[in-house]
This record gives sequence, C-alpha cells and structure tokens, in this order.
Amino acid sequence: MEFVRPDFKRFEHITDFPYQENYITFENLQMHYIDEGAGETILALHGEPTWSYLYRKFIPVLKDYRFIVPDFIGFGKSDKIVGRKNYSFDLHLRSLENFIEKLELKDITLIVQDWGGLLGLSLLGKYPEKFKRVVILNTFLPIGKKMSLPFKIWRMFTKYHPSLPVGGIIQYASHQKLSKDVIAAYNAPYPNKKHKGGAVAFPLLVPAHPKDPAVAPIQKARDVLSTWDKPALVMFSDKDKVLGGLEKFFYKLIPTTKDQQKIIIKDAGHFLQEEKGEEIAGYIDQFMKDELLINK
Repeated sequence: MEFVRPDFKRFEHITDFPYQENYITFENLQMHYIDEGAGETILALHGEPTWSYLYRKFIPVLKDYRFIVPDFIGFGKSDKIVGRKNYSFDLHLRSLENFIEKLELKDITLIVQDWGGLLGLSLLGKYPEKFKRVVILNTFLPIGKKMSLPFKIWRMFTKYHPSLPVGGIIQYASHQKLSKDVIAAYNAPYPNKKHKGGAVAFPLLVPAHPKDPAVAPIQKARDVLSTWDKPALVMFSDKDKVLGGLEKFFYKLIPTTKDQQKIIIKDAGHFLQEEKGEEIAGYIDQFMKDELLINK
C-alpha cells in the first residue's frame, strides 16, 4: 500500500499552533498527535476534513489537564495512504485502538465531533472501561438507514471532485467568516490530490446500508451509550448545516445527559471548535469539575 509523508514545510506558516509534534507507529505508518499538559487525560478526536489544529483553542483553557489530539491516518501531520479505496472504518478504528494501547491511556474524558464521533464512540463502545466521561459535539451514529438527498450530494461531490477543496469545505460549513491564515492551516496537510485520499474516503465510509461493516461497531456504541452510567455532556451548535438538531438523538440515547445542563453553542456552524473553541473548553472544564450538574 503506497503512502506519502506530509510536506512539513507547508506547516511552517502556522503561527497559532506551537505544540510539539509526537508520533506513534501504526502498521508502518506514522500517526501524529499533540500531548500537552498534565493531569486527568482528555482525548479529543477531529473529523472530516480537519486535523488536530481544530482543537488548538481548547489547550490554554484546559491547561490543568493532559490534552491529547491525534491526527487520523490521512489527515494533518499523519501519513497519507494513497487512494481513497485503501481507507476503511476498520483501519481507522484499529489505529485508535493502537493509539490508546501504546499511550496506555485510561480514565479518559473523550471529546468527539463529526467523524471523531463515529470512530471515538465506537472505540468507547468496545472499551467502555477505559473511559470516565464523554463530551459529544456535532456528530451522529448512523447505522445504514436511508441517507438524505443533501448527504448523497455531498458523497458524490467528494467522490468525483478533481481535488477536494478542503479549506472551502470548512468555510462553507462554518457560520463565521474564517481568516485566510486559518483556511491556509486547514489546507496545509494537502499539497495535492495524492494526499487527499483520507478526506475523500470519509464521506463514502458513512454506512449506506444495514450490512455495511461499520454498522456493527456503531450499533455497539449505541448499545453501550444507552446504558451509560458515567457523566455525558452533549453540546451542539445552533448554525450547523450538516447535523443541526441531532443533539436530541443523544439526549434520548444516553441516560446521564439528563444530569447535565443542556447547552447549545450560539452562532457557530459545524466546526464549532473553530468558531467557539474557548467557550466550549470552558464548559468542558466545568463539566469535569461537576459544575454543570443540574441538581448539584
């Protein structure tokens, strides 16, 4: 399987991401992650087509914790497998299993958004004993039911576009106007089409029918979350064109969401960490200190 290493010169212009690079090996591939601070472990997972840069605004606010964010294979500063057909749900899930095993992570507070939710919650479903809390942002747990027309169009767009416009996609799904420097940072991992296989693959890996191989681990995540007795915080944004309103699914699914304040992040689109990062991180800090409990 052919893969390419990132062009690290393309990251040199990024001035607001001064965090040390760390790497682990997964099946001969380098997987990049940031690992900042000390204290209780927070594991944050990005989605499509972002990378660990998405969580940069969380780190100063959550400085009293150990804050870890990996780049999925095919994203950010991790290696890129060439060709979208070489990516699978199983590959990504195994890479996360490898990640938490090699870093010996336990008592994890998990933060997920977008594809970080499909994979991260599947990881939680498989190893619930390793997780202490969960924070769910703008994501879903699809099990192969009928897709909406807009999502079908999105899948076709990613599949047939000559070279996926990553920065443009992030701007489209955002509520606010992003700066040129921010767009450039999201474009940095992708000098050409050869580096974009992972970003092209993710929309096509969302299960389209009940027999899709991703359905079993996602269903397991649903099952585990339906009896979850540990803290859970759901925060969706009010201007998400992609998954807006699906917070109700998680409120209904997870029993312990009723113990926490219901928070909607105002004036933020799909990538709410980008637009309201400090605010969201502040709520997470309160959540971890049991300060959002309704009946405290």
